[in-house]
Amino acid sequence: MNQSSNRSVIGLLVAWFCFALALGSSGLFQRAGAPALAATVWGLTAVILIACWKIQIVRNFAATFDLRNLITLHLVRFVGVYFLILGAQGRLPYGFARPAGIGDIIVAIGAVVFIAAPRLRGSRAVRIWNFFGFIDIIFVVFSALRFGLQDWQSMTALRTLPLSLLPTFFVPLIIASHVLIFVRLIRAAREPTGA
Repeated sequence: MNQSSNRSVIGLLVAWFCFALALGSSGLFQRAGAPALAATVWGLTAVILIACWKIQIVRNFAATFDLRNLITLHLVRFVGVYFLILGAQGRLPYGFARPAGIGDIIVAIGAVVFIAAPRLRGSRAVRIWNFFGFIDIIFVVFSALRFGLQDWQSMTALRTLPLSLLPTFFVPLIIASHVLIFVRLIRAAREPTGA
């Protein structure tokens, strides 16, 4: 894949991040209800996965993007520490913050291990980590929806900066990255057999 195509995809990601940042800064996202929050996450995730499947330059970028970089994205899940702090302060429901925070911290620590130990990246441990991380992020999204439906105001922190970047940028990328990692690991496992 040529550098121009890579720059185009990276440019799209930067533009998307800037839009998510502007949306958070504007305060418009603060009015979003729990269903809108969930729809944002799932809609953006679908757009990413469809783009990876149907748009050639995005598909090429996703296929050649270093596995280490896909794993590195999960360092953002150290946000779980902030979830725990907000839960302890009563700014997020503790029933959401504690399991979401602990799960995200575990996934982020796993990412650090795989970044530091390149020989582990194709191992069964990565498959287990990726499966756990995928289940964890799905749990976090549904848990945010459940708590938001019970008490819309209790999830205000997720609709204001900096946490508004989670549903509008990072969480869709994280979910899509888990899918891409699964695809990469399956392909890598088939290569030695000639399949």
